Amino acid sequence: MKKIEAIIKPFKLNDVKEALNEVGIVGLTVSEVKGCGRQKGHTEIYRGSEYTVDFLPKVKIELVVADDQVEAASNAIVGAARTAKIGDGKIFVIPVGSAVRIRTGETDEAAI
Repeated sequence: MKKIEAIIKPFKLNDVKEALNEVGIVGLTVSEVKGCGRQKGHTEIYRGSEYTVDFLPKVKIELVVADDQVEAASNAIVGAARTAKIGDGKIFVIPVGSAVRIRTGETDEAAI
C-alpha cells in the first residue's frame, strides 16, 4: 500500500476528484493548506497599500491505495490538476505499513 499526497490549486479539486473516481478511487481526504515554492507568492493592493502574499492557498489531497493503483492515481491527478503554469503542485508517494478500518477491524488492503 502507498499513501499519495498531492498539493494542488484549489480550483482543480473537483476535476481531480472526478478523475480519481474514473479510475476507481473514491476515498480521499482533503485539507486546505497554504504554501510557497518557486512561485514565491505575489503582490496585492489593499486600501491603497501594496503587500506581498508569500503563502498561497492550496489544497492537499491524501489517499491510500494498493500498490497496483499508484500509477493510475498519480496519472489521474496530474492529468486533472495540470495547468502548465507555475504553482500546479506536487505529488508525493509514501509507503504505508498497515491500515485498519475502525468500524469493522479489517486490516491492510481490505481496509482501504
